[in-house]
This record gives sequence, structure tokens and C-alpha cells, in this order.
Amino acid sequence: MVDSQYYLPNDVGISALDCTEAFRLLSPREQLYAHYLSRSAWYGGLAVLLQTSPESASIFVLLQRLFRKQPPAQLGNVATAAGLSPEEYQAFLVYAAGLYANMGNYKSFGDTKFIPNLPKENLKALVWQSQAFQDSPSEMEALWDSCSTLLYSLEDKQKQLGLGDKGITTYFSGNCCLEDAELAQKFLDSKNLSAYNTRLFKKKSEGKSCYEVRLASAVQEGESDYFLFLKRETRCGRYDFEDRVFTVSRGDYDHLMKKVSENLEKAKDHAANENQKRMLEEYSRSFTFGSVEAHKEGSRFWIKDKGPIVESYIGFIESYRDPFGSRGEFEGFVAVVNKAMSERFAKLVSSAEVLLPELPWPKDFEKDRFLLPDFTSLDVLTFAGSGIPAGINIPNYDDIRQSEGFKNVSLGNVLAVAYATQKDKLTFLDEEDKDVYIKWKGPSFEVQVGLHELLGHGSGKLFVQDEKGTFNFEQDNVRNPETGEKITTWYKGNETWDSKFSTISCSYEECRAECVGLYLCLNKHVLSIFGHEGEDAEEVVYVNWLNMVRAGLLGLEFYTSESKSWRQAHMQARFVILRVLLEAGEGLVTLKESTGKDGRPDALITLDRSKIHTVGKGAIERFLCKLQVLKSTADVEGGRALYEGYSAVSDGGSHNFLCLRETVLQRKEARKMFVQANTRVKGDSVELVEYQGSAAGLICSFTERFADDAEEVEAHLLELNKRDAPCWNSKVPSGRSLESV
Repeated sequence: MVDSQYYLPNDVGISALDCTEAFRLLSPREQLYAHYLSRSAWYGGLAVLLQTSPESASIFVLLQRLFRKQPPAQLGNVATAAGLSPEEYQAFLVYAAGLYANMGNYKSFGDTKFIPNLPKENLKALVWQSQAFQDSPSEMEALWDSCSTLLYSLEDKQKQLGLGDKGITTYFSGNCCLEDAELAQKFLDSKNLSAYNTRLFKKKSEGKSCYEVRLASAVQEGESDYFLFLKRETRCGRYDFEDRVFTVSRGDYDHLMKKVSENLEKAKDHAANENQKRMLEEYSRSFTFGSVEAHKEGSRFWIKDKGPIVESYIGFIESYRDPFGSRGEFEGFVAVVNKAMSERFAKLVSSAEVLLPELPWPKDFEKDRFLLPDFTSLDVLTFAGSGIPAGINIPNYDDIRQSEGFKNVSLGNVLAVAYATQKDKLTFLDEEDKDVYIKWKGPSFEVQVGLHELLGHGSGKLFVQDEKGTFNFEQDNVRNPETGEKITTWYKGNETWDSKFSTISCSYEECRAECVGLYLCLNKHVLSIFGHEGEDAEEVVYVNWLNMVRAGLLGLEFYTSESKSWRQAHMQARFVILRVLLEAGEGLVTLKESTGKDGRPDALITLDRSKIHTVGKGAIERFLCKLQVLKSTADVEGGRALYEGYSAVSDGGSHNFLCLRETVLQRKEARKMFVQANTRVKGDSVELVEYQGSAAGLICSFTERFADDAEEVEAHLLELNKRDAPCWNSKVPSGRSLESV
């Protein structure tokens, strides 16, 4: 029997994202703008297949070819004839939907592999009897042979994403380890080159380690003056560094990046203003030539584009799935502003300068000037990538965030369906808490998302000494509030938060932002902004804190005991917060193991609401101050000691978390998947094509998404996949050029 964590259950929740009314209210020009931005996002999102696992792209093409020839209902008849039971065919549909939703065969939330919940020989029989196989038997057989072994493999290393012997990654060639990642980061820092749009490939030549840093771009090399300028900007070339050879090259995902740029150029013709046009020009330059500097420039114009009707962002953004925490996964979203909900967030923004001083660190540790950002509630039309979050705070470039600003978005139609909860599926709470939780989960999470994004990710100063030796803080006067001593560590030159804190940076920052949300939701003014007063306000506070401690327990699902590693940044952060609040004592949080009505191991977590404002607030205040001070001062050693200490999962102490992990795994609920609409140009107008909220609906949305150029796109994906296939072995033959492998 396969462990249930490695397949998706047949009854997994699948919901359609409703954006009908939001799209209808757009002008024809705005609809065309949204359409071409969406096309750009969807093409770029295919790069995630190549960023996830060696087999993801081939599985994607296999599924596309099956369902393009026969939609799910029609293929179901073939399945019956091939001997599959209805449950087995549903399991196959759920697997296909999962691969599309996650853009690969590893869960975007948790990084665990999932496989089809039906025998391999049954799936093969279905493929062999399909119309796609009848039309092209040799091609389909070759496609099956290229991916079927890894499609089902659950060898230890292949169970999760990770670097070296800890898991699978395609951000690094298979012979790379943590030391290679650290060396590459030092090289990148020395050249002032961002890792966001790169992958790293290693080979041996004449006994010396040689590395290729490959930039994502539509083009490779050229001889024009412009290419020579870009060569300097992207540092393309060969370098000797610490007795190794580094080569910086272009051309990763080249076919896909070309599609991205072409559609951005089309969107530019329908832009609403000059900021949008300049933004798209710079994005296009970034994806064409591999320049992160161009993407940063585009992000500056994006920040200046205040209050657009159609909001979007695109690029190599979040670094959660890079095992080293520096390389960005491609994502692109297009959404329409929800004006009514956005008014509340605008009020929160206008109160930010009053609320920031309430945070528990000295004013020297806060930004010199808070740049009032856009904060809007959006209804998502398109979100291409491995998953859809509830809120976003971007861009992620430290230098822009610190001195030029950022934007916050809350994804309203995602929140509306993602966090709806059924009482019989609510685990680890008593019956009374379940009723309160169901009633107030939505409103409380809305408050938490707002505070987390705006004042969590938007707060705090990094102490920096730039390349000229200038400090952005007063060395002689600023004191560490934890020690009373002068500041002795800071960020130097091209160092960033991600490059310094690397493997813990994502989760640590999510933890800091979550703590800000917990801390500031106790503020009555904040609650009134969201329309909560009196007893209702206290219910929002209670459920927000209750949800956090429950999430900390649920987070154990995302811990791998064999490698002692966490697979999901947010859930690790919530577990850390649970540990902090348990440590606070005085009965604030109680966690007990028990036996459920079904006779299986269970657990109960309770929160004393009378102690939230005293014991709870004090614990979060102290912990949050430590997090910020360590982050501000670039104290990696202290930060790691603190964060990894609270992240430890053991069977000792007052709680047996390893045992509780087994209980959580037995009672876990699969994460919901979303079905997104497509847009289609018809004459001078744009048509919105929607699908049912089911596995079949999700599948149809993807087969129709690339209907116009399906064969071209699939051929490009297979070509890109084949180009790098030998790189994923743990050893790359000496002397072969990386271009050839």
C-alpha cells in the first residue's frame, strides 16, 4: 500500500475561481490588455514544469495529448473498455488535475511527490487504447517510456524536493550539493548578479569543477552593440573564481521566454498609461535577454502604476522551492480590482504610519520612511505557476522595497473559496471552538492577510554598508535592544536578505510577518478598519490566534522526519509560532494527545482567550523583536540558532511532536485546487470561457488553454526537457560541455 500522503484523494476539493462579473465590467481595451497579459503568464508558467522535476514536462505533454484527442468524458469510455474501475479512472483524472494545478508532480504546498492512485499497468492500458496512441503509437510509446518509471517512483530521494541527497531539484544539476550552492552564491554576489532567474549546472574538466550559471532568456548570444551592453549587464562570459571556472550564459527556457515577451508586446498596445507601457517594455527586455536589472526597472514602473483597474505581475518571483532559497519560480498573475474590498485596505495603508511605531522594536530598526503602497483586493483572472496564494507583497528586491516601495494585494475570490471549512473535516478542535471557527475564520483571515502583507513584509529596516562604505544607520548611536551593545554586523555591498540567510530566509520572513499579524490584530483601531467592533472584534482576535496555533500543529504534515527538514515555509513558520506560544506557559495554549471516536490517535488544541492580550501578546512581542533585530543586523548565526531551535521536531520535552506528526498525517485533508477561466479574442472583443469546478473542468481548461499552438508548445517543452536530461544524474561525465548535456 502506498502512503496516502503520496497520492491525491478522489474527493479532493476543486473549485472554480469566479471572475465573471469583474471581467464583464472591464472596457474592451482593458479586456484585451488582460487577455495578452494572461497569455504571457500562461506560457511562462510552463517553465515551472522544467523547474520542478526531470519528468514533469513529459508527463504534462502525455496528458495534453491524451485529453486533446479525447476530453475526460470520452476518455472515460476508453478507460472502461481498458478494464479500469470508475474509482481508478477518477483517480487518474484527479492526478492529471493535480499535475496541472501544481505545474508538476510535486505539491506546490509541501514539495511532496504525488503519484497516480491506480496500478501502473492499468494506466498503461488506458494510454495504449487511447485515440492519441492509435493516431501516433510510436510517439506515445516513446513519451510513456520517457516518464512512466519516474511517474510512479517513490524512492527515498524522489519523495520530496531538495538538494543533494535530500531530494529532487532541477534548479541545480544532479551532482550539486549545498557547498556548490554556497560557492555559486559567493560568485554571484561578487559579480552583483541576482540568482532569481538562474539555474546552476556543474561539470568536471581537467580535474577542476566548472559551473554554468544559466539565465532565463529568449535569446542566447549576439554581436551587436546592444548585445555587448547586455553582456555587461548580465555578466555573460567565463570567469575564474576560487580555483573554479564559472560561465554565465543565456537561453534557459528560450522558447517559452520568447512567447512571454511576444505577448507582453501585444499587451503594451492596450496599456492604460505610460507607466504600464514602460513596465511591459522592461519586462520584455528582461525575458528576452535574461536581465534581472531590466525586471527591477519594470518593477519600479509597476510600483508607480497606482490603482490600475487591471493589476498584474510576472517573472521569477518567489524562492520557496529553491532548496537554497535564492532562485525564483516563474509566476504571473492578472486580476481585476475589487473596489469595495480595496477601500478597507486603503484605510489600513493610511493608518500604517500610526501602526508601525506599535511594533516591538526601536525606531532605528524601522525604515526611515514608510512609502505608502497600493493595497488592493483583487479577483484573479489568471494565476500561472505552481499554486495560488491568498495575498502577495512584491517586488522581492530588497533595495527597491527599502527605498522605493512595494505593493500589496489580497486575492479576494481565492479567499472566498479556499478557506471555506466543513465542520466534519475540522480537526483537533473541540466542538464549541469548531462553531466559532467556522463563523469567524473568513473575517479573521482577511485581517491577518492584510496585516501580514502590509505591515509584516512591509516593515523593518536592513542595516547596510554600501559599496562606497556608506552606512544607512548611525553606527555610534544605534544599540541592539537585546544586548544594549553597539551594532557589530550588517549587510555589506551586494549582500541581500536571501543571499545571507539563504535556506531559512523564506520561512523566517513568513514567521516574522505572521507574528506582526498576530500582534497588531490586537489593536482595536485595526479591527475597526475591517468593520469589527466590541464582542465581534474579540471573536476575530480569538479565531485568528486559534487558527495560528492549529496551523502550527497541522504544519507537522510538512516536516520530513528522515531528513529532519521542512518542506513548506509558511507551515514551518506556524509551527515555530506554536512552539513560542506553548513555551509561554500559564495555560495560554494546551496541546494534548487523545483517541478519537474512530479509535485512531487524535489530538486536541485549545487556547485560553482570556490570556491572549497578556501572556500571548508578551510572548509574541519578545519573539518578534528578536526576529527583527537579527534580520536587521544580518546576524545569520544568531538567526539560525533561534529559528532552527524552534523549528526542531522531536519526541522529547513536554510534547512528542514526532508522534503528533503521525496523527496529523493520518487526519490530513488535501489542499484545494482551483479551476481558472480562459480568455479568447473574437473579432474586436474578448470572450471569457469558464469551466466547472471539477477534475474534468480543470483538465479541459488546460487542454483549451494552448489549443491554437498545442503541438508547437509541446514540441518545445520536450526539446527543452531533452536538452538537460543528462544533467539530473548525480554524476555528469567529465569533459563534456554543459551545452551538450
